[in-house]
Amino acid sequence: MAYDLITMGRIGVDLYPLQTGVPLPQVTSFGKFLGGSATNVAVAASRLGRRTAVITRTGDDPFGTYLHEALTGFGVDDRWVTPVQGLPTPVTFCEVFPPDDFPLYFYRQPKAPDLEIDAHELDLDAIRDASVFWVTGTGLSEEPSRTATLAALAHRDKAGLTVFDLDWRPMFWKDPDAARPFYAEALKHTTVAVGNLDEVEVATGVREPREAARALLDAGVELAVVKQGPKGVLAVDSKGNEAEVPPLPVNVLNGLGAGDAFGGSLCHGLLAGWDLEKIMRHANAAGAIVASRLECSSAMPTVTEIEDAVAAGAVL
Repeated sequence: MAYDLITMGRIGVDLYPLQTGVPLPQVTSFGKFLGGSATNVAVAASRLGRRTAVITRTGDDPFGTYLHEALTGFGVDDRWVTPVQGLPTPVTFCEVFPPDDFPLYFYRQPKAPDLEIDAHELDLDAIRDASVFWVTGTGLSEEPSRTATLAALAHRDKAGLTVFDLDWRPMFWKDPDAARPFYAEALKHTTVAVGNLDEVEVATGVREPREAARALLDAGVELAVVKQGPKGVLAVDSKGNEAEVPPLPVNVLNGLGAGDAFGGSLCHGLLAGWDLEKIMRHANAAGAIVASRLECSSAMPTVTEIEDAVAAGAVL
């Protein structure tokens, strides 16, 4: 049976302070969680009842074992999560200063195992047959992951829904100009592009939301989703349909992971064949729910939780 969703990209261990408003030097206790954007998207969609898997790599170490156990616990197939000898499983720390300051500290040296995904090891038939295939900009930042990501996209050749999470992380690149040619190549094989204002600017050179959406459509995608922060989300498709949905009111505890919940719900809505406005409202609600919680992966909402938030018009 083909998967509803296969994602490909980052995985790691999130070590989040259990104290809010406290700088890392003074934090005394942390929670340990499954992390990594592509992995969290698979978890989010699984929580919504979708059959999901992730393609990534870990270190051959206890943290790698923990990630396999966590994936299994969340119902995400881990058959394509393989160890890399000599590289440690990445960890990520954050500081939690609600409502809008959540600095991230990535420990991915000397190199993250998830950037060692090799094109020759990919199950290209499974990638082609999945209803949705999700890749990220970080996967383009280094070899051999870059070649593997582009090879997977080319083999899939826009079969089904192919989502490119623009996922711009400046610490993984020398400068935006180095990223643009690879982003442009990925967009040629993509049906859906998702990104915030910084990310769409890296991909297109354009920051104004509607102009950026048009630039993404001109680059070959069929649906452009532009996250506008406090202004909500704009979605425009190649048929001229458009939806602009404001954010859902929420008392933010930790904004990290909200975008991954949005992504999982986006995939769920696309698979369900919903109209653009319904897809965006539910995805916004999913992101808001996670923003109201400390953790990421284990905070991903259920269908009922999302529907309740949409009905209430806020996260209560």
